[in-house]
Amino acid sequence: MNNFLTPKELANAFVGVSKAKAGNSAMKLIVLGILAGVFIGFAAHLATTVATGWTIGGQAALFGLKKFFIGAVFSVGLMLVIIPGSELWTGNNLMMIGALNKDITFGKMLRNWGYVYLGNLIGSIFLAWIIANMSGLTGGAVGGTAINIAYGKVAATVNGGVSHNLMYFFRAIGCNWLVCLAVMMAVAAKDIGGKIFAIFFPIMAFVTSGFEHAIANMYFIPAGIFSKSFPGAVSASGKAADALSTLNWGTFFTQNMITVTLGNFVGGAILCAMVYWWIYVREAK
Repeated sequence: MNNFLTPKELANAFVGVSKAKAGNSAMKLIVLGILAGVFIGFAAHLATTVATGWTIGGQAALFGLKKFFIGAVFSVGLMLVIIPGSELWTGNNLMMIGALNKDITFGKMLRNWGYVYLGNLIGSIFLAWIIANMSGLTGGAVGGTAINIAYGKVAATVNGGVSHNLMYFFRAIGCNWLVCLAVMMAVAAKDIGGKIFAIFFPIMAFVTSGFEHAIANMYFIPAGIFSKSFPGAVSASGKAADALSTLNWGTFFTQNMITVTLGNFVGGAILCAMVYWWIYVREAK
């Protein structure tokens, strides 16, 4: 007996997963969404801490290795989402399989996405408020890292003629393509060890590669915004106070969340879910 699902079995399993998720009440979806936002936030804070202090002689050092370790620890977020159970909007893009197969309506899929996205946002910002405002953990060097991460995600940049939002759109496509593959692999595994390994490698890959995840950014950017209130964190960031005016609740949405959410949708719902439905599920229907 196999201890994992075959690709065809796995893709068809998401028909049942989609139906179960579509049947949840609004309150249950919001609460499970809040949990997922908190779990991803825990991983994001851990990644922020690991990202702090990688310098030699005041210069950034070991760039690739630093990114690898950040990605490695961030994978704990999806492990917490999948194994204890919660609702993550990016992973729920795989409900497109059930919708395309007409086992759930597109309306029920969008209902799930709306409540879960809202819950993810509430949970992520809530944890960012606890850690950045109330715990004292971001008053110094870690707060400086939080500010720099957040600032980099909203500061308007152009690279090779490509605008900030367009760059982040394509980074977001790569991200949720890998996140949805991680979710599929975790569902395919039938034991907890297999689920952990299935999650670790794709999540490590997306973070190390520099891709963009909407729910992670729901923590990263508010954590940076909250950390701006601590002089020690601002000093550690090396940013001038006037430059940090760019980092605010408006740019949180206009310079990141809208674009990254759309990119995540393309990567997860279209390039992953739609493709696997077409290959493995459509013929069974």
